[in-house]
Amino acid sequence: MARTLAPGDPIPPIALVDAEGVMRRSDQLAGRALVLFFYPKDDTPGCTAEACAFRDSYADLKALGAEVWGVSGDDAASHRRFASRHQLPFPLLVDRGNALRQAFGVPAVLGLLPGRVTFVIDGDGIVRHVFNNLLDGAAHRQEALAALRRLAPSGSGQGGG
Repeated sequence: MARTLAPGDPIPPIALVDAEGVMRRSDQLAGRALVLFFYPKDDTPGCTAEACAFRDSYADLKALGAEVWGVSGDDAASHRRFASRHQLPFPLLVDRGNALRQAFGVPAVLGLLPGRVTFVIDGDGIVRHVFNNLLDGAAHRQEALAALRRLAPSGSGQGGG
């Protein structure tokens, strides 16, 4: 596996379908920031807390000019159930085989459990913040918001709450 991407690193191309079969590609972001969060598995307690935290701050994240994409190795049907059950407003990307997880260097925990890592990526495709914490899923939202606020142009009026 590649080393985990760090602040200042360019991201590899992203091209995965989401739960609805829509192709999501990094080149479609048109200069917008991206909060890309890798999580272990749909409908587990920590992942549900993480996804719902991003859901609850989705308007603030969007106000800061960011898109939000979740990524796990679960299939589209699992993602659809998860998103519907918790009213998730952002796409969940299907990373069967974990190719994107590997490209970003998201480490496994104890060598077998997929890790939980959030990347905040600027509009130029450069990693600006990385947060790796398996146990506190909800903290990923706070880290992403803080990183986006630091990226926001001063005086832009995008306070984000």
